[in-house]
Amino acid sequence: MEKTAILLVNLGTPDEPTPASVRTYLNEFLSDRRVIDLPRIQWLPVLHGIILRVRPKKSAELYKSIWAEQGSPLLLNSQKQHAALQQRFRFEHMKVALAMNYGNPSVSKELDKLHKWGVRKLIVLPLFPQYSSSTTASVWDNVVITISKWRDVPELVFIRDFPDHPLFIDLLTNRIKECITKNGDPDCVVLSYHGIPVRYADTGDDYPKRCQKTTAAIQKQFPNVSIIECYQSKFGKEPWIEPSTSETLQALAQQGKKHVIILAPSFTADCLETLEELEEENKNIFMEAGGESYHYLPAANDDPLFIDALEDIICKYIN
Repeated sequence: MEKTAILLVNLGTPDEPTPASVRTYLNEFLSDRRVIDLPRIQWLPVLHGIILRVRPKKSAELYKSIWAEQGSPLLLNSQKQHAALQQRFRFEHMKVALAMNYGNPSVSKELDKLHKWGVRKLIVLPLFPQYSSSTTASVWDNVVITISKWRDVPELVFIRDFPDHPLFIDLLTNRIKECITKNGDPDCVVLSYHGIPVRYADTGDDYPKRCQKTTAAIQKQFPNVSIIECYQSKFGKEPWIEPSTSETLQALAQQGKKHVIILAPSFTADCLETLEELEEENKNIFMEAGGESYHYLPAANDDPLFIDALEDIICKYIN
């Protein structure tokens, strides 16, 4: 049988919670034209003259606050997903690999390993449930740049996204149901997605619509619960899609909505944006504005139901 490889790709992480490591990571991340599409003559002086001088020290402290003994939470959770999925495809002619779009293990190095192994069919699964040009399309770029240098290009299957896959939605709704059973009915459930600039959406990125598909699928399971969609992690000065998570939480508390459940459906592995930004920073914003109970629900991580979802998605493309 032909050799088939599954390449899981997540965003990436610094190797260490140090200013030097964070600077290296941010330089690669923020130099990507898919992430920041401003003219280089305009953007690079800002990146190298200001951001990479100021931001690494502050970000390193935030990373330290969530860093696990074994390393980066995002990488550790992704590795658990990889190991669990590898158990589902234990065949001599199949391999499951894991790469980070920025940082290590890199997409190019993991693809080179698969090339030496003799891959004939490559299934690429970005671990972003909702497509965005700033995440999924960047993975596409990195994959194509690498395999375009090969003489023996394999059959390529690139999975765009899975915003309303039934098993993925089951995972999210089960998390909400378990929290309600344990803590009682909330005033609302907040779905916090990573944001993108409004300009990206206006010029063709259908990310907001993909997020809306996830929200609609969850709302269908909770017809009598107030489900609120919002966006986090704004970067830079230009307008980003709204409403913002922090402003939404503050407004909810001020309106007398004291009990919220919050989860981040665009993140499949807990990381800085969930463990620090949502679980700590935004909780403080909500509580200081008058909130009384705030329950952050973990990302999919290596939940067996999420592994079931990934397996089901992949199996559709295996002959």
